[in-house]
Amino acid sequence: MLSDKQSLLLCGITAGGIFVGGILDVLTNFIVLTILTIVFFTVIANLMYTKLNQANAVEKEIGTDNYDEKESV
Repeated sequence: MLSDKQSLLLCGITAGGIFVGGILDVLTNFIVLTILTIVFFTVIANLMYTKLNQANAVEKEIGTDNYDEKESV
């Protein structure tokens, strides 16, 4: 979904947005809050997608290793 650099960039934008929004006292604005929430949930969704994708890849790798061993015997 997103590369590591893109995820870090989105995390930086979220942290910077919260910091600047807090200083300027605009975090109560609905549009600013919505944009920051969408960016935050995008990072969280990418984290979950990456972890689940790694788990599936490991399961497939383990499954193919067992299959290869049965054929060679």
